[in-house]
Amino acid sequence: MLLVRPGRLSDLDQLEVMARAARPLLHSLPPDRAALEKRLALSQDSFRADVVTPGEEFYLFVLEETDTGRLYGTASIVASAGYSEPFYAFRNDALIHASRELKVNRKVHALTISHQLTGKSRLTGYYIDPALAGTTTTRLLSRARLLFVAQHRERFAPDIFTVLLGVADEQGDSPFWEAVGRKFFQRDFAEVEIASGGRSATFIAEVMPSYPLYVPLLPPAAQRALGEPHPQAELPYAIHVEEGFEPDGFVDIFDAGPVLTANVDMCESVRRSERHTLSGNAAGEGGTRWLLANTLCEDFRCAVVDLPEELTATVALPDGTAQHLELATGDEFSCVPLQGARA
Repeated sequence: MLLVRPGRLSDLDQLEVMARAARPLLHSLPPDRAALEKRLALSQDSFRADVVTPGEEFYLFVLEETDTGRLYGTASIVASAGYSEPFYAFRNDALIHASRELKVNRKVHALTISHQLTGKSRLTGYYIDPALAGTTTTRLLSRARLLFVAQHRERFAPDIFTVLLGVADEQGDSPFWEAVGRKFFQRDFAEVEIASGGRSATFIAEVMPSYPLYVPLLPPAAQRALGEPHPQAELPYAIHVEEGFEPDGFVDIFDAGPVLTANVDMCESVRRSERHTLSGNAAGEGGTRWLLANTLCEDFRCAVVDLPEELTATVALPDGTAQHLELATGDEFSCVPLQGARA
């Protein structure tokens, strides 16, 4: 059975393999063993902590095949983006340039460095094995995080966002980076990606332009890249839109990838999640696919389960499913239809 669970330090070897396999490179999943170990340790501490309000917590989840122990993916949540330093993005503003004398009235877009996303929760670090891309597992890995958020609201901010991969070629070179970032950093995109961590590095504000960048002055390729997802990010983009995320005028500060935002309580996996109690009877498979998770924190588990379309207060699960999900008779669990209402 494929399920999502919290990452452990014992996952380090497999996590490193995934980080090195990711193409294009993910700054949120650095191919650096020491950095990954640090993230796993922080994640374990975060799952174990008693949290009243979101702070520096970081929650890393993995997608595991329970029969073999092999990991096929990972995804994370940052409780409060930029908790220790501001989180930087470009805000894409529309400015009006007008002249009554020349009868000119034009709307011109300009990019300004912003830290308005600081303090919001962030979905990040998403990677899935290419062999599973496009399967129902893609939604499982992405949406399991929001089922966790739904059950532990005190750990997260009222608003949430995600930054998706922007346009890049087969070598991982970004046209927006070449037009903007390289002019200031004089370094390759991949090098700065790793150094920037979670987009909260102080050097971003120190080196990137403090004045607005007028979009019409950028090369055409850089303009076309604004807010456009990388082909590998198109499905994650669609999944987030199904959840209720939408563009809100921000783009990634390095590759101009799309930034999608949402109110947590309006996300489909939060708003439509149902609570049921596990009965002691085994059930045959139903005709509807559900995302089903236990209500635990450190021992959180989430999987896709086939159940009837309409569920009663008590629900029986297929043989073996309850054990994999750390559920016993009488335990509550949370579930939501796999396909969002907006799909």
